[in-house]
Amino acid sequence: MSNQKLITPRKLQGFWELMPKEQMLFSKLLNSIEEVFKNNCFLPLDTPVLEYSDALLAKSGGETDKQVFRFSKGDTDMCMRYDLTVPLARFVSMHQNELNFPFKRYQIGKVYRGERPQKGRFREFYHCDADIIGDGELPLVADAECVSLFAKCFKAVDVEVEIRLSNRKILSGFIQHINKEDKMVDILIVLDKLDKLPFETAAAELKALGLKENEIEKIVKLTKTSGKIEEVLQNLRGLCANQLFETGISELEETSKYLQSMGTKVVFDLSIIRGHNYYTGTVFEAFLSGSKLAVGGGGRFENLCSYFSDRKMPGVGMSVGITRLFDILLQDGKLDTSKTNEVELAILTFDETLTHGLDIMSKLRANNIKADCFYANKSFKSKLKEANRRQIKYVLIVGEDEVKSQKFALKDMESGNQFLLSVEEIVSKLKSDRM
Repeated sequence: MSNQKLITPRKLQGFWELMPKEQMLFSKLLNSIEEVFKNNCFLPLDTPVLEYSDALLAKSGGETDKQVFRFSKGDTDMCMRYDLTVPLARFVSMHQNELNFPFKRYQIGKVYRGERPQKGRFREFYHCDADIIGDGELPLVADAECVSLFAKCFKAVDVEVEIRLSNRKILSGFIQHINKEDKMVDILIVLDKLDKLPFETAAAELKALGLKENEIEKIVKLTKTSGKIEEVLQNLRGLCANQLFETGISELEETSKYLQSMGTKVVFDLSIIRGHNYYTGTVFEAFLSGSKLAVGGGGRFENLCSYFSDRKMPGVGMSVGITRLFDILLQDGKLDTSKTNEVELAILTFDETLTHGLDIMSKLRANNIKADCFYANKSFKSKLKEANRRQIKYVLIVGEDEVKSQKFALKDMESGNQFLLSVEEIVSKLKSDRM
């Protein structure tokens, strides 16, 4: 035996890892969302995990810059992607002459952020994104389509959420109105944290940015405006004389009309700002029903591609925080983790019938039956116990008599019923069970 000291197995904090039975459930969620994307005419895309730093950080700013995993290899300065939207902008700019616009794409992949790990928050996690990119212009109906798609994703995985929607131009216009445009980004960052900060702390930060007490009171009150579109519009009309502010109200109203036509329900809420600085208009987030836990969001970006191309390519996108959503559902016991594998049928053989069992396994798999031959050198009784322990519904017994007759004993482990069937009949029975 080697005298080498064994390394204690451990993983980095904040990086996700599931047991197979949980991974099966997670993969099912991913597949369900991907089907929604496909059914709504979005095309697949997969961009690299690593990007040049100057490209990835082109328009991030704020907290995002502090969370990026950035490093060098030789003379190459690179970052691990923190979302899938900036890589999309880089891709579209590189291939703009090869794409058909509006370009509708989806991408499901891992992203990385160096934030403090906590419930539902990780340093490595999946995003399920879909975006619509226009050429020169992009009608507001695209914003509504993205929000509608967002709602369909949660419905597909049977999760009830409340989608809250706003338009950043309303708050941005108000900030212009009080002549604090030079502090726009910093003010929006503070406002985006209002639900996490004590009011006194937020007020102090806004005061440090040059806002007067009455301006702080008005802008905080503005962020508390929420409800049905009619209520929100009534509270906003005539609040300030600013063109950007009025444009935001108009866009919010128009988006509302399209959403109604698509049968998508949302709550209009001006506290929705979104942390990324590339959002310019419509912004939205999904919260688990009855909670303040956000599990995805998105919005409009008019100028994201401007860092890579002179061609104007506005876009709107959405992202489901599927890792956070799954972890919350798992921790709250809302997922059925009783199923431990995908095997439908276990083939039990003896020493002299192993090759026949392998032949049957191949035939069943060719017919899309998830069959597994237990070829370990164990007793028949041990193999039967193993099938039972793994919760495999059917076992197929392949003995010498069965090989001669080509009729095999198929046992239903749940009911105890046993059938003598040919391979073709076994395929037919298991397929009919799925219906």
